[in-house]
Amino acid sequence: MADFSRKLQQRAAVVLGGLALFALAGLVFSGMTGSVAVPLADMPAAIANLLHGEKSTLAATLLDLRVHRALTAFITGAALSLAGVMMQALLRNPLADPYVLGISAGASVGALAALMFMCAAWMVDAAAFGGAVAVSMMLYLLARRDLRGGSAADGGTALLLLTGVILSSACMALVTLMLSIAPDSRLRSMVFWMIGDMAGAPLRWMPCVVLVAALLFAVKNARAMNVMALHAEAAATLGIRVGALRKGLFFVSGLLTASAVTTAGSIGFVGLIVPHACRFAVGPDHRLLIPAATLAGGTYLMLADTLARTIIAPEQLPVGVITALVGAPVFLYQLHRLRK
Repeated sequence: MADFSRKLQQRAAVVLGGLALFALAGLVFSGMTGSVAVPLADMPAAIANLLHGEKSTLAATLLDLRVHRALTAFITGAALSLAGVMMQALLRNPLADPYVLGISAGASVGALAALMFMCAAWMVDAAAFGGAVAVSMMLYLLARRDLRGGSAADGGTALLLLTGVILSSACMALVTLMLSIAPDSRLRSMVFWMIGDMAGAPLRWMPCVVLVAALLFAVKNARAMNVMALHAEAAATLGIRVGALRKGLFFVSGLLTASAVTTAGSIGFVGLIVPHACRFAVGPDHRLLIPAATLAGGTYLMLADTLARTIIAPEQLPVGVITALVGAPVFLYQLHRLRK
């Protein structure tokens, strides 16, 4: 038993170490790549300038801008991927993603309303976060019995899921109304926000704090999530506080989704395909799946954003376009593998 546990720890160390190195390599690649490339030979000097608080060279200035954007993309992608893992554990549905309960749609209503009335950038962020929180609270009030229930049977989350779908449809109707009556001068920014765009997204400390706190919560409850997923009906008899766990998963994944959507808009497929890919690669054990999906999701969105700003440089594409074009065929392939 001790040998088996030691092998699991060694495997986790290898997997997470490899993903961390890949994330670091992706950060370096993002700093080098753009409409004006930064040669690898100039990177040490540029990094030294930044560490001394100087931007005296073009390479240092470009690296500073790109690294801040890449770190923002990493935090956003990690939050979406972690929210996807938690949402799939909550709903016991491998097709669940961070947007399935309508939280993103609520954020879209708030953000697009602020954009339509030409509000300041901070007001757009506040409106998006407020819309996401409002939908989350409404969803909780309408389905609180479902979340408090101790049973995690297959039909146990039906009310929660259906309520989320209905709220999402209502919010998307409001979004369509606003897009149809918005002035032409505001329409482009509204559409870009709906698709998901990292251009202009600032690097802030609050999303990072939310991500770290959510990761600690998920890792702490990883064993309970395993039991709830494998032995749903008997989880309560095995000492799992199913009601408290489900409420925790709901609120934490909702907070992660609200934080990510407020930062970069609605970026699809990250919270859906990355957890699936990590399950195929490392297995369903949440003790390893949670940190692996977090690292993989952050790296995936960071590289997707690098591609979005370089593929037709100097023009930039919304990163949501790249994640959708890559995510759709990858998800179809994953479904084919799952069926086999």
